[in-house]
Amino acid sequence: MVYFPYLAEGARIGLRPYRPTDGAEFTARVRESRELHHPWLSPPESVEAYEAYAAPLITGVAGGAAGAAAAGRAGFLVCERESGAIAGFVNVNNIVLGAFRCGALGYGAFAHAAGRGLMREALALAVGHAFAADGLALHRLEANIQPGNAASIALVRGLGFRLEGLSPDFLHVKGAWRDHERWAITAEMPCPGVPHRTG
Repeated sequence: MVYFPYLAEGARIGLRPYRPTDGAEFTARVRESRELHHPWLSPPESVEAYEAYAAPLITGVAGGAAGAAAAGRAGFLVCERESGAIAGFVNVNNIVLGAFRCGALGYGAFAHAAGRGLMREALALAVGHAFAADGLALHRLEANIQPGNAASIALVRGLGFRLEGLSPDFLHVKGAWRDHERWAITAEMPCPGVPHRTG
């Protein structure tokens, strides 16, 4: 089922908010993508876990910049425009406004959509929305990536993020504290592929 309107649209994908009714499709895609996501991601695999995961992401998008700051996050599903199928997700976590105006990106493609350039398009749209005054109104986005995740590093590098350093034992992932490279982009930096927003 095609979902309209999208918060932002590219040539092949649209970004839209999570919905409570997306649980069955989202978790089916997660289960199909276990091999792709291992060892980098562990999104929810059951509808019950999805509901808990999605609730603050839904609240964050619904309230604009203030709602996202209050919830601490906002999330977007990446959908193929032709079919409306969920191809991945982009979340902006740890949102702080005030003088900081920063958030941390988390994202992933699902196996059926991997390797097709859809996440590059989606991440560019998400960056544009995050920096837009009528979006999340942020100034800075960070992407913290495990050094071995070459695909994710290539994705952010290609979008103009700069490497700022290494954070040892940064996040607890899959049972262990993992080092992460710290990549960032600010609103003033060019981001290839950031189109005009649709609304």
